[in-house]
Amino acid sequence: MDPFDSYKLYNALKLHFETEGYDAIKYNFHTTISAASFFKRRDKYFFAKLAKTYNNNLKHFYVSQFINDVKYVGDMMDPTSKRFYVEYKKTHEALSRVFEKDINTLSDNDFDTLLESKDNQIPRVIQKWMEGDITLETLVVLNSLTGFVKKEGNNITETIIWPDISRKICKYSPFVRVDDKKYSNILKKAFTKSQ
Repeated sequence: MDPFDSYKLYNALKLHFETEGYDAIKYNFHTTISAASFFKRRDKYFFAKLAKTYNNNLKHFYVSQFINDVKYVGDMMDPTSKRFYVEYKKTHEALSRVFEKDINTLSDNDFDTLLESKDNQIPRVIQKWMEGDITLETLVVLNSLTGFVKKEGNNITETIIWPDISRKICKYSPFVRVDDKKYSNILKKAFTKSQ
């Protein structure tokens, strides 16, 4: 992958995660940027270095950065960014185990109340993620199985945190492979044994 390809991929994913209207998957990661605009950038070295370092895994590297709110390519050179990528890879390689662990953490609660927006506030399951008790991937899987983000989003009046969180979950969804049957069984098993 060359530096310009790295920049094009970065730009497509940045638009994907930060805007409502652009879907990188739908548009096959295509944007209207030009090579001329790329060569005018002062940070083109970063794109070259990332292309060389991550090559075929660059898309996953960028996704791991955007879901952790690292938006500027220069900040992606930081050692913390590498840690985000390593965590992302580990989580995706063992997603069903991670999901099962997270669901067992949640199984002390009533499932329906976890996903509901009580008093027009953020659902408890989102709070558990914000507290670091579960992963973002678990939220994506739960949303894939139940559609709670859209359903509860109509009831939530909080306008500072919720719009960013709901967009992050929805925009991250295409990058998380969900086997509905497998994850439904994990969910049923955890919540029926806890009753």
